[in-house]
Amino acid sequence: MNALSLGTWIIHISSLLEWMVAMVLVWRYASVTNEPAWRGFAFAMIPALMGGTAVVVWHYFDNDLSLSWMGHFQGAMTLLGNVTLMMGAYGLYRNRTQN
Repeated sequence: MNALSLGTWIIHISSLLEWMVAMVLVWRYASVTNEPAWRGFAFAMIPALMGGTAVVVWHYFDNDLSLSWMGHFQGAMTLLGNVTLMMGAYGLYRNRTQN
């Protein structure tokens, strides 16, 4: 039996799916509005998705100590994701102020 409850798994998986849907919607918005800055923002969302995926994989293997590096990877991707999202948000701001 895995250490995580069914409810926790549902939250983890739905969070990843929700993030992927958000990325697709941002990408589509870029196409509809013809504003490439939104496409850049969709790319900026990738590290956060990678971090979330890493922690879910680690939990799937019941937090096996041989995979503890995935916890560190998740933390690094969260940091990188926060930076890339900040840069993406700045790109959106800059795009709005120039138009």
